[in-house]
Amino acid sequence: MKIYEAKDIRNVAVAGHASKGKTTLTEAMLYIAGATERMGKVADGNTVTDYDSEEKKRTLSTSSAVAPVEYNSKKINFIDTPGLFDFAEGAAEGLRAAETAIIVVSARSGLAVGAEKAFKNAGSRRMARIIAASKMDDERADFYKSFNGMVAKFGTMVCPIVVPVISDGKVAAYYSMIDDTTYSYQGTNVAFVDAVPDDVPRFEAIKEVFNEAVAGTDEELMEKYFGGEELTREDKIKGLKIGVKDGSIIPVFALSGATGEACDLLLDFIAEICPSPEAEYAISNDEPVELSADANGPLAAVCFKTVADPFIGKLSFFKVVSGKITPSTVPYNANTGKEEKLGKIVNMFGAKQLDASEITAGDIGAVVKLSGFGTGDTMCSASKVVKLDGVATPNPTYAMAVNAVKKGDEEKIANGLSRLSEEDPSLKFYTNHETHQQIIKGLGEQQLDVVAARLKAKFAVDVSLSVPKVAYRETITMKVSAQGRHKKQSGGHGQFGDVFIEFEPFDCEKLEFAERVVGGAVPKNFFPAVEKGLNECMDRGVLAGYPMVGVKATLFDGSYHPVDSSEMSFKMAAAIAFKEGISKAMPIILEPVSTVKALCNDEVMGDIIGDINKRRGRVLGMTPAGDGMQEILAEVPDAEMTTFSTAMRQITQGRGSFEAEFARYERCPEHIAQKIIAESNQN
Repeated sequence: MKIYEAKDIRNVAVAGHASKGKTTLTEAMLYIAGATERMGKVADGNTVTDYDSEEKKRTLSTSSAVAPVEYNSKKINFIDTPGLFDFAEGAAEGLRAAETAIIVVSARSGLAVGAEKAFKNAGSRRMARIIAASKMDDERADFYKSFNGMVAKFGTMVCPIVVPVISDGKVAAYYSMIDDTTYSYQGTNVAFVDAVPDDVPRFEAIKEVFNEAVAGTDEELMEKYFGGEELTREDKIKGLKIGVKDGSIIPVFALSGATGEACDLLLDFIAEICPSPEAEYAISNDEPVELSADANGPLAAVCFKTVADPFIGKLSFFKVVSGKITPSTVPYNANTGKEEKLGKIVNMFGAKQLDASEITAGDIGAVVKLSGFGTGDTMCSASKVVKLDGVATPNPTYAMAVNAVKKGDEEKIANGLSRLSEEDPSLKFYTNHETHQQIIKGLGEQQLDVVAARLKAKFAVDVSLSVPKVAYRETITMKVSAQGRHKKQSGGHGQFGDVFIEFEPFDCEKLEFAERVVGGAVPKNFFPAVEKGLNECMDRGVLAGYPMVGVKATLFDGSYHPVDSSEMSFKMAAAIAFKEGISKAMPIILEPVSTVKALCNDEVMGDIIGDINKRRGRVLGMTPAGDGMQEILAEVPDAEMTTFSTAMRQITQGRGSFEAEFARYERCPEHIAQKIIAESNQN
């Protein structure tokens, strides 16, 4: 593939709701552009962009994939992104690398939540947006109903470009507003036809919508159109370029990815009208600097995707904003402050690596075995350090414990999950030292299922997932005194230690030790042994074996033997006093409570509050967040948060999100505490 200038490059992310035809549409455009010899099918597992074994097995995209084509003297880098919310990291990666987003909508079922979110996310990045109303080959498809839904949601900036010509209740052809021409299709084979729509007034009205939208982008066009003149093709192209770039026009295309009908018209539009990579801002010396898409400019490239494979090594995908990456480049990581060694430069076509001589400004490519770069890092030169915006990685909220099926595999699990977390930054892996569990945190159940499958396939480690244990704690609620006496005689020197200790609740993280011994009842040199004995006991409470907190222990009396007393004797005596005293001090179980900020749409706010209440949560307040959303502030026990991520997604239909942060420990209700103690006794 030849080297293209930035003005002839188009970077296009294909986004939207799950199972609405994104990969199928991408496959059709690759075939029409001549990049493939046949159109693959998702169900058959032979598409270019769904190449991973898990994607083939599940028949859905789990990560973003790049596939470049050469079409009409332009290079178009398609980035097929996942639609399932569990794999939102892939969608974020695609949007970071592109200037245009194609939002795929089913003409049968209309707008879905995933399409709305993709539309909003692309808009927040000021990207050009196109809506592709796919599945027009389905007899239940209703383009005009879907189009009206788009207008109702997004307003009058929605503009029809290619619409179906309905004749005798069926799609007879497709009409292009730009060319003022009607096309009929047999698969991807196209012919010019004269087809008369069933509803001529509606057809004329939608043409009027297009003309007014295009004319409204430019004063000269507006004067011409409202002066009664017809807009020429050149006029339409001019108006569309302005409107698509500034976001005042959202083009809508009726097509079918499965058959390829009208997909050529979308390809033509991308090549002719969609914006090429231009200037982007970066930070240099804490100041914003503008970088133009100039191959001769200073190097600035963002790593928007990482693949960690034990066989092929690490693969880092870059979008070059300025300058170019060549074999002589000495890559400097602006995020870590380190220079790295450059590996081989390649263009990626799905899973295939195609050797490349360089990745120039505006283009997308990959570097093999560039170990020091992660997703979101900026590559530049050490002499001109700049930092670009990274990837908007979603916040992981769904946690599961990872259990080794085979004993002794824990280290392999840690290594494998650390590598997979490099590949997907929305995964967080850590060890909970209180519960002694390995925890993986992500965006949802399916994502973690895929992680477990990839662990087995890539790193030969078999694991099971379970609900994580809650890190409960224990404390006391009243002041008591207790004696601990340790006496043992077994010939020769014996063991003797005797202590009186006062235990009381205290505001401290673990144990607060004090002494008020008078008269040398316990020699000072044994005080540290008493404290050590108590601290060791604090690691395991008397109710359910959870760590103790908030205890003050005051040594106030005791006795010793000049020969038989030792540090070990007093340590044992302290442990005896601890067990007796803590048992009498009305011990209780404490549970961790988190502050939860839940963002939801107005109409389901009551349902979310009801769900929080069912989880023993307390709602502290609600705040309007704009765009029909509300932020709910609440406190919820961690033990009740396991399924909250799933519930939020179900109740809000994927529109909602939440963040949880540890707040404090609180007394556990008695009926819950009894269950915890019973479970502990069983174990």
